[in-house]
Amino acid sequence: MSAPPAPSSSRRATVRSPLIFGGAAVILVIAMALNVKVVKLGSEAAAPPGAFNPQAYGQSTFPKVQAEIEKRAVDAATLAAALAQNADDAAKKYGVPATIGTEYMVKFTGVAGKQTYGVYYVKIPGVPDGVTVRVQMGPAVNGTAVRDATGTITFGQFTNQIDYQNAGSALNNEIKTQVLSKIDTKTLTGKTISVVGAFQYVVPNSWLITPVMVEVK
Repeated sequence: MSAPPAPSSSRRATVRSPLIFGGAAVILVIAMALNVKVVKLGSEAAAPPGAFNPQAYGQSTFPKVQAEIEKRAVDAATLAAALAQNADDAAKKYGVPATIGTEYMVKFTGVAGKQTYGVYYVKIPGVPDGVTVRVQMGPAVNGTAVRDATGTITFGQFTNQIDYQNAGSALNNEIKTQVLSKIDTKTLTGKTISVVGAFQYVVPNSWLITPVMVEVK
């Protein structure tokens, strides 16, 4: 009985080709992985050249906005009396026009009461009981009150609405980092706190303050 014929060279090449290509693909994937640079979302490296960088914007802009709000803040009792007497006159004297309502910069010292999801009710001497004052103490800080309070940050400074919105979020993030991280925001009930911040006056007699400075007495 004769032996079977040996595989031809073309047959051997056909058998080896998938192994060769498979090995090459593995090497290519490894090489690509070694060249991948992982960046944190929102970091300067994550943004293409010339693109708006929210994190960098927040870090550089918040101290300026904070200083301006502290400089221009009106005493809460004074503002409450002015609003009660004539809201339009109060807006002209103390407020900054906004797309919805009026922005106010305010300061006060009061006693923190109950809190719901990080928002504290505050009792302030000189502010009538009919005026509800609440302060955002995190972990969530929402809204655009700090962005809009001074009137110095406008939509025209940004390329589009997304960047404008991200600017507000970036400033709120800096509040959490530079202000709220320095105090124990979970145990403020019953304590006296001094606050400087801003709020958007939309609902009469209801203030939701976004703080740029908080001191626990």
